[in-house]
Amino acid sequence: MCAQWFFERVSGWLLCRTDGVPRGKVRLLLLAGMLAVVVLGHGFLGVAQERVFRAGAATANITPFLGSAIVGGFRPVPSTYVHDELLVRCLVLDDGRQKLAFVLCDNVGIPREVFDQARTWVQQEVGIRPEYVLMASTHTHSGVSARNENDRIRPAEMLSDYQRFVARRIADAVRCAVETLRPARIGWGTFDEPSQVFNRRWFVTDPQLLANPFGGHDRVRMNPPRGSQALDRPAGPVDPQVSLVFVQGVDGRPISLLANYALHYVGGVPPGHISADYFGVFAAKVAEKLQADSFDPPFVAMMSNGTSGNINNIDFRSTAKPLPPYAKMHEVAELLARRTIERLPSIQMHDWVALDALWEELPLKVRKPSQEQLQWARQILASDQPPQDVRQPVYARRFVELAEAPDTVEVPIQVVRLGDLAVVGIPFEVFVETGLHLKKESPFGQTFVIELANGSYGYLPTPEHHELGGYETWLGTCNVEEQAATKIAATALELLARLHAQPSER
Repeated sequence: MCAQWFFERVSGWLLCRTDGVPRGKVRLLLLAGMLAVVVLGHGFLGVAQERVFRAGAATANITPFLGSAIVGGFRPVPSTYVHDELLVRCLVLDDGRQKLAFVLCDNVGIPREVFDQARTWVQQEVGIRPEYVLMASTHTHSGVSARNENDRIRPAEMLSDYQRFVARRIADAVRCAVETLRPARIGWGTFDEPSQVFNRRWFVTDPQLLANPFGGHDRVRMNPPRGSQALDRPAGPVDPQVSLVFVQGVDGRPISLLANYALHYVGGVPPGHISADYFGVFAAKVAEKLQADSFDPPFVAMMSNGTSGNINNIDFRSTAKPLPPYAKMHEVAELLARRTIERLPSIQMHDWVALDALWEELPLKVRKPSQEQLQWARQILASDQPPQDVRQPVYARRFVELAEAPDTVEVPIQVVRLGDLAVVGIPFEVFVETGLHLKKESPFGQTFVIELANGSYGYLPTPEHHELGGYETWLGTCNVEEQAATKIAATALELLARLHAQPSER
């Protein structure tokens, strides 16, 4: 009605002042002009709205009660001291079309159902679409597990108190980050730091070092004795690359930094101590070096775990020297933080980038014990004698669980895009070969992989490493088919290709 009224009034006014011009032509010209104004105006407004890029960051505390069991070894110990708090660290980005959240949790590994519960709350409370939320564990070995009590494949029928607490705090961190959204700029880059990464699987010349808990021998040994004369060569490469995503306000004030490094936890933590390991120390040191540790809203730095399933911080060629507790993780974090700060000034910052995500459920076969393995497991569990190897009862229980597990499991594979940067989320402890392959074959200008993302299903060796054996390939450590790494990499690359083919600006 308003548009019609406006058209009639304006056309009447023009007709009074255009004697000699046919009335139909005047009305037609007026209608075309108004339509052009509406279309162009809508287009300009749409572009202006779409080009507003915003970011916000927040943390939430997930430190468990003292007395809770610290996992990471084959014999959990009760926690007695909190050296540093365990946190959820969150970065939320908004390109004007949709929001995207990165969430990192100080935990050894969080099962899918915990992340799914948190993702449900996030969608309900702040409206972020599920496939646009990438959640992952850092893999500190100095915290209470949020994994299921027994089964590593079947989801828990009911979340434990700590699992529900972690899920709730993840959602809280995302909500708080959304509350701090403000106009921002974003950039990314890399640097290499090879001095802290070593392949932990080795060919050795001493057959005794290759013995496994099942009465057989492997072809490689995980974590052989340092400085041993039996060391031959590493069984794989390393990835020295540190990937960075830096976000700052339009005023230049830092908002968040997301880093990625293919390095397992560092350790050096006394028994019973709760700690976020070098992941937490890195975050604190970056904030300190940027003089952003007292910002309000807070600056949030975070370190995600890259494809480090066969990578750690031990130089096996050298002899070990004793270090004070926490010294090594501070050494690693200090070096990475310093190198990061040096790299930031040369990162190209963008006023706006497109945010997109894709998600696919990939079915994988679950590995099952043979009848001989199942018989061995039941004998171990029924025996009153101390086991010859402390690992035997652990794997015996896992064999029984896997025998009763479903034949297949669906695992989530996620890819997200920030302009010409792609991030892949895989819910396993991924071997470095897979990460290097994805980086090389990705169509994006820069790509990195976050492991233990959106779930925790055990190790993911490549088929070639399955042939070599070793801890990471044992049934009960690796719970899915031997071709799983190949299938996951192919799925991730297909998703990356689809994402890259989508228009980057709309």
